[in-house]
Amino acid sequence: MELKIDDRWKSLLQEEFDKPYFEALTQFVKSEYANHECFPPANQIFNAFNHCHPEDLKVVIIGQDPYHGHGQANGLCFSVNDGVQHPPSLVNIFKEVSNDLGKPYPESGNLMSWADQGVLLLNATLTVRTHQAGSHQSKGWENFTDAVIKKINSTTTGIIFLLWGGYAKKKLKLINTSKHFILTSGHPSPLSANRGYWFGNKHFSKVNKVLYEQGKLPINW
Repeated sequence: MELKIDDRWKSLLQEEFDKPYFEALTQFVKSEYANHECFPPANQIFNAFNHCHPEDLKVVIIGQDPYHGHGQANGLCFSVNDGVQHPPSLVNIFKEVSNDLGKPYPESGNLMSWADQGVLLLNATLTVRTHQAGSHQSKGWENFTDAVIKKINSTTTGIIFLLWGGYAKKKLKLINTSKHFILTSGHPSPLSANRGYWFGNKHFSKVNKVLYEQGKLPINW
C-alpha cells in the first residue's frame, strides 16, 4: 500500500505510520489488493485526507466501511462516484439536506465538494474486499482512524463532529466536548431512518449556524 496522503496529514500522523501495527496493516492491504478485488481503488484509499486539509478542517463525519460494490467507493464515507446509483443511506442524507435547507435533491452522489470545503468524510475502516462488508475490519485501520480523531481533538478547537448511529457515537470518548461541537442522531440507513431516528435532525443547518457563530464560511451542502 502506497502512502498517497497529503503531506500535511502525513506530518501530523507520522508517528502512526512508524508503528508496528501500521506496517502489518500495510502488508495486509497490499496482499488483499494483489489477490482480491478491493475498494476503493488503491490510489483513492486516503482520498478523505487529500481533499480535506488540516488547516481547512471544519467538520468530521464518521462512517464505518467503504461501499463494497463495483464502482461505488471513492475514499469518502457515504460518497459514491458520479453516475453511480445512490445507496439507501446516501438517499436519506440527501433527503434530510433537502428538507433541512430547502435544496433540490442532487443528481450526483459524489461528496467531493463537501470534502473540498473542509468536511473530513472518514470511514473507520478505509478498505474492503468486494461484496464482503467488514472484511477489512480489525486489521489495524480502526487504530489508525481513532488516532486521526485523537490528533484532531488535541491539535484543534471548534471542530464539529457528526456522529450518526451507534458505531459513530462510540467515538465520543475520543473527543473533548469542551473544545469541540458534537451533533448526534440515528444512522441514515433505512432501518434507523424509518424508525424516526434520522429525519428532522437538521444537522446541516445546525453545522452552518455553528460555523457562522465562529466566523467561518458555511458549508454548501
